[in-house]
Amino acid sequence: MQTCLTRATSEKIRKHSRSEVYESGITTIRRLNMVRSIVSVLLLCLVVQFAHGAQNNIDGVRIWPSPDNTRVVFDMKTAPEYTYFTLKNPLRLVIDLNNTNDSYKLSDIENSGNLINKLRYSTPKNSSSSRVVVELNRNTTPSLFAMAPEGAYGHRLVVDLPDKASKSAPKLTASASTGSVVLDDSTSSRDRDIIVAIDAGHGGHDPGSVGPAGTFEKHITLSIAKKLEGMINKERGMRAIMTRSDDYYISPNRRPEIAREKKADLLISIHADAFSQPQPRGGSVWVLSMRRADTELGRWLEKSERHSELLGGAAEVINDKSSERYLTETILGLSMDHSMATSHDLGNKVVEELKQVTSLHKRKPQAASFAVLTAPDIPSILVEVGFISNPQEEKNLNWSKYRERLAAAMFNATKRYFKQVPPDGTLWAQERENNRTHRVRSGESLSLLAQRYNVKVSSIKAANDLSSDVVRVGQVLNIPRT
Repeated sequence: MQTCLTRATSEKIRKHSRSEVYESGITTIRRLNMVRSIVSVLLLCLVVQFAHGAQNNIDGVRIWPSPDNTRVVFDMKTAPEYTYFTLKNPLRLVIDLNNTNDSYKLSDIENSGNLINKLRYSTPKNSSSSRVVVELNRNTTPSLFAMAPEGAYGHRLVVDLPDKASKSAPKLTASASTGSVVLDDSTSSRDRDIIVAIDAGHGGHDPGSVGPAGTFEKHITLSIAKKLEGMINKERGMRAIMTRSDDYYISPNRRPEIAREKKADLLISIHADAFSQPQPRGGSVWVLSMRRADTELGRWLEKSERHSELLGGAAEVINDKSSERYLTETILGLSMDHSMATSHDLGNKVVEELKQVTSLHKRKPQAASFAVLTAPDIPSILVEVGFISNPQEEKNLNWSKYRERLAAAMFNATKRYFKQVPPDGTLWAQERENNRTHRVRSGESLSLLAQRYNVKVSSIKAANDLSSDVVRVGQVLNIPRT
């Protein structure tokens, strides 16, 4: 009897368990279906949201005209997808921006150049795109590329428009600082001026480093460069040329090319340093590193049309193709060695002058691989006038008198160097040739030397940049012949 009851109870339990399992399974399936529904809805929402977010925007447009190139920068919400083509009669550049709206007002864009007539929208190739038309006043070969977010800037579409019309510049040019007219070397009948190329770092869409108070490096460097330009142009026998004279962008590789085109004897590039922390401060001077020098030498050797520029008359007598490489390498190597030696000597003089104006971050010229220092036949230095990231130095750099003192330090060092070793063919080289030297002995004075050599005291003072009649024993003086 007990056994029967046990069996019956067990059967009942088994039936009940199966029922519970069945009901539990149904519940689980219902829950899974509900989860699937929720997930589907969420995915649909995400797709809609993504589709909406994928729509790109033009957040801003900036035009940066320069003497030989105009750059247009489109600030974009996301990475731009684009195609472009050009049209004639009238001249136009047409840019199709995929999945981009046309809400930004192109009519509000400031354009200070004369290459671009205006920017406008046109009928796009489809409803989700925008078509931007750049109306041009002259023919050009555009170059377009996208830039990823960097610093204060987000995604950008950059349009470079080379301006060949600017190449035909007049022989007479006006100095931005002095307002004077400078005669081109080819029309000058006297011994030529020493030409100093001044490079104001950054510019245009490239602000350089930004100080804690919002000071842009590009404005500081241009101000110092113009002050230096004015000092040089006032000095008899010297002339300054600027790689940029206003707020526009020039690529680092283009800057030494400008110096070469103007037959510069020296390139001074002006910058303001920066660091992630506010503590670092002080100025420094940089020259081309040997590693970069070797690399650049190799690049020039691979481009016969470029190294022939350095060979000058020697290029005409090099006919033996088997030995041309070795002779060219020798000549270019000597040119590079001379330029780097000059850069170091001048760099030391700039350091000496800078320490009278500001503290020094580096007490000797440092070597680096800056693109602006790569002209093999032009001595080149890069001067960091201080750390714009340091609040006190940023404040100093915003003071006009301080910038003038920095410019004066560079000018005095440059003048001292070229007075000692003036380039061949310059007025200063001719004057040095015509001068005699005299080492001052005990009991001698300027009036006594003037009487002995039958010249004026004022002439001796002018030949030696003396501001007083005081001379010291052992001092070597240039004695003019007239």
